[in-house]
Amino acid sequence: MFSRWGIAGVFSVLASVFSTNIAIAADTSIKGSVMIDSWRNDDAVWKNTIIPAFNQHYPNIKVEYRAPADPSTFNAQLSENLAAGTAGDLIACRPFDASLSLFKQGYFSDITEISGMENFPSFALGPWQTDSGAQTFCLPMASVIHGFFYNKTVFKELGIDAPKTTAQFTQVLERVKQNGKYIPLAMGTKDKWEAATMGFQNIGPNHWKGEDGRLALIRGTERFSDAAYQQTFAQLASWQSYLGKGYQQRGYNDAIALFKSGKAAIFPTGSWDISTFDKSIELGVFRPPVEKANGECYFSDHTDLGMGLNSKAKDDPAANAFLNWMTTAEFAELMTNALPGFFSLSNHFFDVKNPIAAEMIGWRDECDSTIRNSAQILSRGKPELENQLWQTSADVINGSITPAQAAQTIQQGLVTWYEPQRNAKSALVCQ
Repeated sequence: MFSRWGIAGVFSVLASVFSTNIAIAADTSIKGSVMIDSWRNDDAVWKNTIIPAFNQHYPNIKVEYRAPADPSTFNAQLSENLAAGTAGDLIACRPFDASLSLFKQGYFSDITEISGMENFPSFALGPWQTDSGAQTFCLPMASVIHGFFYNKTVFKELGIDAPKTTAQFTQVLERVKQNGKYIPLAMGTKDKWEAATMGFQNIGPNHWKGEDGRLALIRGTERFSDAAYQQTFAQLASWQSYLGKGYQQRGYNDAIALFKSGKAAIFPTGSWDISTFDKSIELGVFRPPVEKANGECYFSDHTDLGMGLNSKAKDDPAANAFLNWMTTAEFAELMTNALPGFFSLSNHFFDVKNPIAAEMIGWRDECDSTIRNSAQILSRGKPELENQLWQTSADVINGSITPAQAAQTIQQGLVTWYEPQRNAKSALVCQ
C-alpha cells in the first residue's frame, strides 16, 4: 500500500542512484550575512553541519542560527521582532494558519516562483500555501512521524514483543503494570499538549481512517461526535491506569527524564524525539496499534517545519542564496541525517542512516499517512480546536470527563463558528 506521499517516500530509505555531493564551484560574488530564526534548539547541528556545508558553496556569506532557550517563547518573541523589524532574514514556519497569518500581514515574501520549488510535491507545499494554492509563502522542510518508543531492554526482561493491535497493546501495558518494576507509559497531563499531540493525534488516525476522516471534518460530512472520535478518546482514557503515580503533575520534560532513566517501558511520542534518547537506552519503536491484525493502518506523518523569507529580505542576495540552497538534494540529506526524525519533504532520494528514523519512514510503505486534524482550517475560529483538544484529551485521561463528553465538547465548539459543521450529519458507522 502506498501512502499519499508517493514513490519518493518509498525510495527515501534506499541508496540513491545519484550522489548528492556533486562538486559545485564556490560562488564568491555574493557577500553578506543571514540570520535564521527558529523555535527549535538545533543550534549545534546548524553551526557544525548545515552552515559549513552551505559555506562550501558561498564562503562570503555569514550565517547565524538563532533560537530561544525556551521554545515556548518563540511565537511571542517573533511577533515583537517582526513588529520592530529585527526578525531574522529567514524564519522557521509552522504549517498552515499561523504562518498564513504572517504572510497575510506582509511579513513573509511570496516565494512561489523561486528556483528549486519544483523539487517539492503538492502535498508538501500545501501547508504553506494560501487556501487557493496560488501563492507559496514558506519552503517545505520536514515532516515528523508519530509513534511509540519502547525500551528494548525492558521488553526483553519481561518477555514481551512490540504490539501491533490495540488488544496486544493493552496486554503489554498490563504485563508491565503487573510486574511492578516499571511504569508502563511515560506521559503526563500537566502540559496538556502532550495528551493531544502524543495521545489523541497518535492513535486517532486508525479510528478516523487518516486523510479520509480529516477531510470529512473539514467538508462537514463527519462530526467529532461520531463513533471514531469517541473511540479515540475511549482508548486514551484507558491509559490512565498505566501512567503511574503523580502523572497529573508530570510535564513533557519529566516524561522524557522518566523514560530516559529506564524506569518506564513505553513513551508515546514522535520522531522528533529520536535524538533525545540517543545512546541513553536501547531504543525501539512501533506503529500506532490497529484494531485488527493485518488490517488497514494509518499514522500521522505531519508536515511540521518550513522556512519563510522575511519580506524585508526579499531582495537580499545572501538570504535568497541560502533559501535556494535549501531546495537541493544536498540540504535534504544533510538535514534528514543530522536531525534524525525530521524527514525532508523534497523528492530527492537518499539513505536515512538512523535505524529508528529509517524504520519510521518505512511505515510509508505499509500504511496511509495523514496530518494532525487540528492543523488545517479547523483551528481558525474560537474556541480553537487545537486548544480544545489539549484540554479535552488531558481531561479524559484524568477522568474528569467521559470520552462521549469530550467528543461532544469538541463538536459544540466547532458548531459555534464553522459553517460546514453546523449542517453536518453524523456519519454512518460500519461495524
